[in-house]
Amino acid sequence: MAWIALSLFAVVIVILMTGYPVAFVLAGTSLLFALGGVVAGAFDAAFLTSMPNRLFGIMSNETLIAVPLFVFMGVTLERAKIAESLLTTLSALFGKKSGGLGLSVMLVGMLLAASTGIVGATVVTMGLLSLPTMLQRGYSPAVASGAICASGTLGQIIPPSIVLVLLGDVLSAAYQQAQLQQGIFSPETVSVGDLFAGALFPGLQQVGLYMLWLLLVDYIKPDSMPGLSEQEASERVGAIAVIKVLIAPLALIIAVLGSILIGFATPTEAAGVGAGGALLLAALRRELDGRKLRDIVESTTRVTCMVFMILIGASVFALVFRGYGGDEAVQHLLTGLPGGVVGAFIVVMLIMFLLGFVLDFIEITFVVVPIVGPILMAMGLDPVWLGVMIAINLQTSFLTPPFGFALFYLRGVAPDSVQTSDIYRGVLPFIAIQILALIIIALFPSLATWLPEQIYG
Repeated sequence: MAWIALSLFAVVIVILMTGYPVAFVLAGTSLLFALGGVVAGAFDAAFLTSMPNRLFGIMSNETLIAVPLFVFMGVTLERAKIAESLLTTLSALFGKKSGGLGLSVMLVGMLLAASTGIVGATVVTMGLLSLPTMLQRGYSPAVASGAICASGTLGQIIPPSIVLVLLGDVLSAAYQQAQLQQGIFSPETVSVGDLFAGALFPGLQQVGLYMLWLLLVDYIKPDSMPGLSEQEASERVGAIAVIKVLIAPLALIIAVLGSILIGFATPTEAAGVGAGGALLLAALRRELDGRKLRDIVESTTRVTCMVFMILIGASVFALVFRGYGGDEAVQHLLTGLPGGVVGAFIVVMLIMFLLGFVLDFIEITFVVVPIVGPILMAMGLDPVWLGVMIAINLQTSFLTPPFGFALFYLRGVAPDSVQTSDIYRGVLPFIAIQILALIIIALFPSLATWLPEQIYG
């Protein structure tokens, strides 16, 4: 009955493309397939009896508590206008240098990624703040759009990232399942902290490659990235002003990420520190009142409910998919591919890349990774390296035309003078950089595995 499982997967993808709510598509379609199988005698209803235990496991999972806390932290920092002050100060710091504003956008995107971890919020914020300024100063619409979209997606890979939290929880279960399949009954674990440490160097590598590209564009076509005017350059800020702007967000990033990396706090505990620190920072900046606090809580609740509803729907899907023998069918398919583990890995990454055109990273994480993760790790792939590669792959799908979510976010706030074709042309070089980054980490896996080994052994 494996063909029914594969049909279930295909039907879910087709219905998701219609725009119907993801959680209800996953759960509803799976239950209809299960009901049809029970009536036809092809599905054992006993599989569904484990659903209450799964729901309880989701509710009692301490790792997932980090999700609403990190979302709360990100939304609070967004409302505190951190990005606006960072962008204004850093762009003034570069003075008359051509390309300076583009580099400022990339640096601010990196800091926001490490502070918020929410791609949509970062792209929209940077689009509203920096795109009109860049266009006003004579930047090419394509260069400006590409820089903003690329910097906004850094929240996918630079910790603390919501993607890494969800991936870490899913990969932990998949890694244990892979070891049990290999006859290892005292399995090792992989944590969200491992994934945070593994993603740190690749994330910084992304920022470096992006900035090198902008410097190359500035060298080849300086007219596409002009510097500040004489009057604006005369208003440059000093080192003290820069430190004042940077010290608060940097202190918060170090407190959150540093406490995780040195083992002082779990990701959930660090997320609590980040949420409290963001509130304190917003209060000190006098950007927090009752109305804003209510908006922050409402936004956090909406995002959190969406994530957990998708997780519940994905749990139903996984049960029905396995009930029809879908996991065994996928295992036979991947292990039978030419090239062994390399061929299987390339096929999985290509499928995830293509699914990223139509599915959100949360859906891919909860639906696809639990199916293919145990198989790939049972074939010998390192779980941290695999998680980092998946995160960068999902980051690439955010940028790829015509369905990249970052492109939609920017199109929604961009002025009419910026055409959709400008946005598409602008992101193409950054997509090539993403692919290059994947190749570099594939050739040098220690970029993702060295730091977790040094910290956690």
